[in-house]
Amino acid sequence: MGILGLFWRNEWVYNQPTPVPTAYHPITFGYTIDLAGYLKPSGKIRFLHFFNPDCPCSRFNMAYFKTLVKEYGSRVDFTIVVMNNDSYTEKEVQDKYGIQIPVVFDSVVALRCGVYSTPQAVILDAGNKLYYRGNYNRSRYCTDARTNYAQIALDGILRQQFDLRFDRFALTAYGCRLPNCQK
Repeated sequence: MGILGLFWRNEWVYNQPTPVPTAYHPITFGYTIDLAGYLKPSGKIRFLHFFNPDCPCSRFNMAYFKTLVKEYGSRVDFTIVVMNNDSYTEKEVQDKYGIQIPVVFDSVVALRCGVYSTPQAVILDAGNKLYYRGNYNRSRYCTDARTNYAQIALDGILRQQFDLRFDRFALTAYGCRLPNCQK
């Protein structure tokens, strides 16, 4: 009975929105994000995966993220932004999750993109303008095909649709607060 109670408590906790930090400054869609000194210029659409290896939500999300990399990797530059650099290296993250894309360890990237929880997806156009910042899916396990928000945004930017509308579940942060795994 105790294990079942713990499971449902965790389900409830991680289905609650992540509290917005008191000093949070939202970044509006269409705003140009300055990533000079943090990421190499690419001239392509860029997908930033904000990730914390200590966050259960981030770990649940990794399999889905990898499917996006596999499907869109030839057209989009993917980067993992690790939010806690206590003991990880780029190679350790790549090897642990079986994914060979750049890994950045700098919370300034999150600040510049308006991200305050993990996992979060940020999609920038080729000129580094913010196209999407939000959740991957309504489901914690990324199993609801109707709410594959990050994929819907990727398809939209690749088709040059600039009038996509997302519900509050796409744009409200759920998961672990930055920079540490806290809920």
